[in-house]
Amino acid sequence: MPEPPVLPDCVRPATADEVRDAVQTHSRLHVRGGGSKPALSTPPSGGVLLDLSGLAGVLEYEPEEFTFTARAGTPVAQVQAMLAEQGQYLPFDPPLAQAGATLGGVVAAGTNGPGRFRYGGVRDFLIGVRFVDGRGKLVRGGGKVVKNAAGFDFPKLFVGSLGRLGILAEVTFKVFPEPPAYGSLVVELPSLEAALDLLFRLGRSPFDLHALDFHPEDADPSRWRLWARLGGLASTLEPRLARLQDFVGGGQPVTGDREAAHWQGMLDFAWQPEGTALVKAPVTPQGIPALDGALAQAGAARRYSVGGNLAWIAWPGELALLDELLRAYGLNGLVLRGGTGVPGPWLGELPGGLFAQRIKRALDPEGKFGPV
Repeated sequence: MPEPPVLPDCVRPATADEVRDAVQTHSRLHVRGGGSKPALSTPPSGGVLLDLSGLAGVLEYEPEEFTFTARAGTPVAQVQAMLAEQGQYLPFDPPLAQAGATLGGVVAAGTNGPGRFRYGGVRDFLIGVRFVDGRGKLVRGGGKVVKNAAGFDFPKLFVGSLGRLGILAEVTFKVFPEPPAYGSLVVELPSLEAALDLLFRLGRSPFDLHALDFHPEDADPSRWRLWARLGGLASTLEPRLARLQDFVGGGQPVTGDREAAHWQGMLDFAWQPEGTALVKAPVTPQGIPALDGALAQAGAARRYSVGGNLAWIAWPGELALLDELLRAYGLNGLVLRGGTGVPGPWLGELPGGLFAQRIKRALDPEGKFGPV
């Protein structure tokens, strides 16, 4: 009978000082926020689990300045509700909010939703961080302090860092006014090539699209569906959608609950089949045809977001096979949920390089937070 897994010790700090104390006390730490991305937050054997779910709460919110500061373990859903009361929002659409994603987890994983298409991603809205480095020192970067003496732009460095450079304690974001209404044009297309042709046309068009996603249809994978989203005053949406429909030469305008449910389903990954691993992979529209053919042959469900610059892949088999596939196309992927058979969360061509190693040595010289 196999031995049961050895569960790591767990520390649950409630303040930045307690995070600092934990780093000073322990030689190896693995961070977990809300647990919405278990492939990233499940600790390896050994070390101590640093559970940041208690490090929560909004510290400062200035609606007139369009900024807020919160502890890193604050649930995204809580912040979204607070911003909505003032007609504001995080335009990059952080996914998995309903599953408990935290602000620190969104930053560490670098996860963006469809809204990144128009306004940019989490790195464009994160303006300040406070973190504990590998020596157990509290460091602040961004906001009024743009860079420290070492020349590092800390807010951007921490986007996608997976908690390997330091432990986020506080984050400061800028926010935008939220459009009062949304509407989408849904276009049925006979092939991926037709979807990409329309994608390129829309990219050159004068329409201010909030999101532009496309995917194969579930019932008939040879056919494709493209969603183009507009936002603005409710009184202007109908004529704007009509102009977009004329430009495309067809399509079905969708508004109201059905429209909102579709985009919420994208953020919740409601389309992901049970038993698959969820992987995000940066791509380009030009590289999608070759990649998609390989993904389709492997039976992977997929969604292309941010105008064809991000692939969400639901992989049905061993992740080692997807690792080989992405490597063959010079791509990398990050496993968020599910999957076995690889030593770490990164697949394919590993990001980072010499610059990442330099930063790692400066911020975590003893390797307390794991390799980059």
